[in-house]
Amino acid sequence: MPGTVTMYSTTWCGYCRRLKGQMDREGIAYTEINIEHDPASAAFVEKANGGNQTVPTVQVVPTNGGTEVVMTNPSLAQVKQALSA
Repeated sequence: MPGTVTMYSTTWCGYCRRLKGQMDREGIAYTEINIEHDPASAAFVEKANGGNQTVPTVQVVPTNGGTEVVMTNPSLAQVKQALSA
């Protein structure tokens, strides 16, 4: 699928592990950033989630000129839809 996917996560997040496994099985490449080790990423997640460090927060940038999408705890279907937008 065209585009880039960045997942902001933590090591203890079960929802993050689930989504990573689903994306791995579907062959969706992504970059994972642990917000506990990256203050700038933690600030990005807080801004996207009304001041909360809610993970997984997923940023999708389609390469076909579509609009960047930031989603909180998305389903695999939502990630695929954002990539194809």
